[in-house]
Amino acid sequence: MTQLALHGGRSARAWPLFLVVALAGFVTTLDNTVVTVALPTIRADLGAGLASLEWVATGYIMTFAGLMLAGGRLADVYGRRKALVAGLVTFTGASLAAGLATTIQSLVIARLVQGAGAALILPATLAVLAGRDERQRSTGVAVWMASGAGALALGPVVGGYLSQHAHWTWVFLINVPIGAAVVALALAVVPEGREQGAARVDLPGVATSAVVLSAGTFALIHGSDYGWTSPVIVAAAVACAVGAVTFVVVERRAAEPMVDLVLFTARSFTGGVVAQVLWGLGVNGVFFYTAIFLQGVLGFSPTASGVAFVPLAVLVVAVTPLVPLVERRMGAGRTVAAGLVLVAAGMGSVAFLGPGDGWGELLPAVSAIGIGSALTMPLGSAVLGAVPEARAGVAGGVFTVGREISGLFGIAAIGVIVRSGGTFASGYSAGLLVAAALVLVGAAVSVVALR
Repeated sequence: MTQLALHGGRSARAWPLFLVVALAGFVTTLDNTVVTVALPTIRADLGAGLASLEWVATGYIMTFAGLMLAGGRLADVYGRRKALVAGLVTFTGASLAAGLATTIQSLVIARLVQGAGAALILPATLAVLAGRDERQRSTGVAVWMASGAGALALGPVVGGYLSQHAHWTWVFLINVPIGAAVVALALAVVPEGREQGAARVDLPGVATSAVVLSAGTFALIHGSDYGWTSPVIVAAAVACAVGAVTFVVVERRAAEPMVDLVLFTARSFTGGVVAQVLWGLGVNGVFFYTAIFLQGVLGFSPTASGVAFVPLAVLVVAVTPLVPLVERRMGAGRTVAAGLVLVAAGMGSVAFLGPGDGWGELLPAVSAIGIGSALTMPLGSAVLGAVPEARAGVAGGVFTVGREISGLFGIAAIGVIVRSGGTFASGYSAGLLVAAALVLVGAAVSVVALR
């Protein structure tokens, strides 16, 4: 079994560490989507209004995205294992509180705390891979990305099954035993890893980044509900813009900046983040509307529309172990580009489906998207490999924030196209083609930036 050289003279096998990365990434990403199917039963059980239900679904994403850069920096300063375990304990405790909630208010608070825990977990899981050699880092990041892709695809299926056959509380309670097991495993196999000589956290950077990401996330999530020109959304957008300018000024002047802007001078780092953002803009933007398309246009049942995502998840997991072999033959840039081209082709083919089409026509497109998504796994490894190990937490935070924010922006932007297309079917098709074009731009960026 491959051995990993860990800090402090300790060593651990590679795969237990990868298991921590996979499970931590899976449960935190799963909570992005698993709750959506359970919302009707939560509403009936707790007597919640629609506004409160929206916060159950989006509160997690807001604190998750808003605090992720801060979480990455805390991992660098105080140690990746400490940050990971603290995040897991917070996330698991909040999951228990959510499962035991008897009021909608307590459930919303628990979801906000869950997101804060996840903001510590995901950057730390990437950071613990930064010190590995290139092959181990590539394998670990591929495992991390595959677990996230699988969680996104399986979330609606798991949520629907648990809420129908058990109780909606199990959507959250299922995290408790998993979280406890991952904490125990992390304490045993994850190296500490911290920035040498780090004296303090850049509090102004933490505060301004939280304002930028939280305000921006709020505007993207609730813009269509309040209206894009409503005072509350305009105020959030202004707060995001002013916060972004302030953040850049603060980081340029800070003795120990939270995000060292020099990182963006590394071509592989910036190119990897940009390609990830373009992938997120396209894929997440249209997947949000895919369940409606499958049921309303192709005539799938709710269960069948959930199952339609399963082949995608299965292919991501099945193809991922082969990606390092492909990367060694083709290089990171060409491997990622090939994957993005496949994703774009799959999305483009769905754009031409219509009434009367079924599994036979849908499955090739879903397969292309699944295989292509697996081939994008070198993105994360390229981003981590382009920065000093001491900044791996922040690099992981930037990469993950790019994925989350691009997904939200994609939903908002593609949603405008979908709603302006006359019928839903024509708007959805137009949105798919635009999304596919964005993914193809990401392919071009990958070829140029990832050497």
